[in-house]
Amino acid sequence: MSKDDRVGKVAVQIRLLQQSFDAFDEAAAAWLGLNRTDLRCLDLILAKDPMSAGELTTAAKLSPAATTTAIDRLERAGFVTRSRDAANRRRVLVAATEAARAAERKVYGPLGEAGTSALRHYGEEELAVIIDFLETARRVQEEQTARLKGLPVRD
Repeated sequence: MSKDDRVGKVAVQIRLLQQSFDAFDEAAAAWLGLNRTDLRCLDLILAKDPMSAGELTTAAKLSPAATTTAIDRLERAGFVTRSRDAANRRRVLVAATEAARAAERKVYGPLGEAGTSALRHYGEEELAVIIDFLETARRVQEEQTARLKGLPVRD
């Protein structure tokens, strides 16, 4: 197989990987009774717990009103709580509940364990190449996202 053929095969596998991520997120959201936006917000909150509503707005790239609506739904589902920041009473902090942490363990724990197990058969040099590839792929994706955002809206 030529190098160009291998590069093409990698591109196909990346596309299939992205589709598998989307399918997993869809299944996780459905199991949790959330929509995909709410799942993304919950993931951001779980990663930086607690976070302000403003930080969530920026991280999720939502309007303040859409963020408030997502927080409302997550709160009703029992996954987050809101409280005033003691240092700045105008600031609202959003924190994950134990129910959110338990759901995270149930949904993503087995995925992490399976991924770790699958990676163990690679040697250190191979893992270094994988890390480099993933960092490069993320950078390319971010650059292309910025490029798309700079294009005029399609009619």
